[in-house]
Amino acid sequence: MFENLDEVEKRFQELSDRLSTSEIFQNPLEYKRLAKEHSHLQDILSVYGRYKDLNRQIDDNQELLSEEDEELREMARAEIQSLKQGLQEAEEELKVLLLPKDPNDEKNILLEIRAGTGGEEAALFAADLFRMYGKYAESRQWKVEVMSSNPTGLGGLKEIIGLIQGERVYSRLKYEAGVHRVQRVPETETQGRIHTSAVTVAVLPEADEVEVKIDPAELRIDIFRSSGPGGQSVNTTDSAVRITHLPTGIVVSCQDEKSQHKNKSKGMRILSARLKNRMEQEQHQEISQQRKTMVGSGDRSERIRTYNFPQGRVTDHRIGLTIHQLEKVLEGELDVLIDPILSHFEAEALAQQAD
Repeated sequence: MFENLDEVEKRFQELSDRLSTSEIFQNPLEYKRLAKEHSHLQDILSVYGRYKDLNRQIDDNQELLSEEDEELREMARAEIQSLKQGLQEAEEELKVLLLPKDPNDEKNILLEIRAGTGGEEAALFAADLFRMYGKYAESRQWKVEVMSSNPTGLGGLKEIIGLIQGERVYSRLKYEAGVHRVQRVPETETQGRIHTSAVTVAVLPEADEVEVKIDPAELRIDIFRSSGPGGQSVNTTDSAVRITHLPTGIVVSCQDEKSQHKNKSKGMRILSARLKNRMEQEQHQEISQQRKTMVGSGDRSERIRTYNFPQGRVTDHRIGLTIHQLEKVLEGELDVLIDPILSHFEAEALAQQAD
């Protein structure tokens, strides 16, 4: 680990030198990339500096143990014990910081929520989930923009795609992808029976222009009139846009805006994210043939969480965590679930690195 830290110090100095030159400002994308890496390395070196300082303090107190004054020796022993605790914490922090970095962690995301089994009840829960993530985004001062939605007549959502922008959005929400199951009595249920419905959540890192190149010749763009619940016409002009990426067959439709241009712009951002996700999944499949990938699989078919309304509980099946704070979770207080999940996957990555 300490050999790696020596390399980190060298790289940090290289970046500091490059970022201080005038030439770097002529390439904004390169400057942004290097500045992010510089900031990350600065965090590592800050903890490393604390680690070395604690070691020095322990050495100083070790020398006091040879003093004749018993009271002074006792104070030194107590101080050493406290310093060793801090040293261990700093070492664990360094191990996490030195894990291979997910290149998507700093990115904004496209959050795609779709009603699955359960009909209208699933659609209503899809709306509940989107509201939940919106509340969580608000608490972290992130910005949420609806890119595309398909509402039902009773206030549910067959599908909704939202762009969430802010600091390290993907790093916090990447493990939310999967099947979310709800158990509750629907409002339309007259006999009070509990129904189980499912909603799928996909978390796609937003693609940069340099990451995904889309050839306009490989697109088919259809224009049509927007429609709402029940098929009624929403706009009087043909402003809705359907974009088909011919090589992959990926289809994106946007109709929320009254402007055809805005719908097309949103559709292209969604298409770019889906193409990026497709490329990364293909890479993961190649890697998994050689070894099991523990982090970043984003398997949507996996049931990850159950929201049980009669018992007021939420269970995350991946880590066996159950909490009885359903109302708070649905109001966007998600850190009680997200923090343990992130810790779990960090521990998995550390164990894998040790192997």
